[in-house]
Amino acid sequence: MKKILFIINFLIILNLSAQDKNSPLYKSEAQMQWVNTLYDSMSLDQKIGQLFMVAAYSNKGSSHETEIKKLIEEEHIGGLIFMQDKAVRQVELINEYQSLSKTPLLIGMDAEWDLAMRLENTNKFPWAMTTGALHGDKLMIEYGENVSKHLKAVGAHFNFAPVLDVNVNPNNPIIGNRSFGSNPVNVAEKGWAYATGLQNNNLLASAKHFPGHGDTGQDSHHTTPVIPHSRERLDSIELAPFKSLIEKGITSIMVAHLSVPALEPDLKIPSSLSR
Repeated sequence: MKKILFIINFLIILNLSAQDKNSPLYKSEAQMQWVNTLYDSMSLDQKIGQLFMVAAYSNKGSSHETEIKKLIEEEHIGGLIFMQDKAVRQVELINEYQSLSKTPLLIGMDAEWDLAMRLENTNKFPWAMTTGALHGDKLMIEYGENVSKHLKAVGAHFNFAPVLDVNVNPNNPIIGNRSFGSNPVNVAEKGWAYATGLQNNNLLASAKHFPGHGDTGQDSHHTTPVIPHSRERLDSIELAPFKSLIEKGITSIMVAHLSVPALEPDLKIPSSLSR
């Protein structure tokens, strides 16, 4: 692929096998046979293309849409993450792009507090800092269930949520209200309840931003923040919610662009590229 203009800046690790009948990826044995047959028929280029999820917009005009169509038809990309603008136009574009793809496209969105995070005039739930104050899991599970219904209505299969960053730095310019709070246990409990509501309705969830973006004073969209803490501190605060959700069965992890010397001594290698 010589010219990929819109590759989104995250890495995704699917944690559940589609063969697991408890996985939101699993529907039936017939589905699995179809998947295996389709996969076996692909060329190496097509298989590589399936690994790419590309950023798509519903407000960038015909030249952008032509570029996306080219990536679908010539590079066999596996998915799209829709970024912003109007719900109706997004649905129209998804239908058009799906019709061009030989393999059904995996459609993702950042919808942490529902569709309004990305789409105009759509439903908006309270941000995570508010829901972090809820007692018990029932309402948070219902929150996830309703978000899953709304995402399906606009053609999406994958929600890049919940945020598991522990909000321990008041100067954090990018996490803040997106975090469930400063207590790692509560962050893990609320994050899993949200993910449960999504995954029980066959929506993929993604715990982010691994290994923990809560204690930064910089925005990783613009630079590489440093997390200077010891491994012991990381295990007790930053990593704790991720460990909890991995054990319980979160479908994926989004890796942050961070410099974490305790985990990767080479400061030239961000967490998103570190072995």
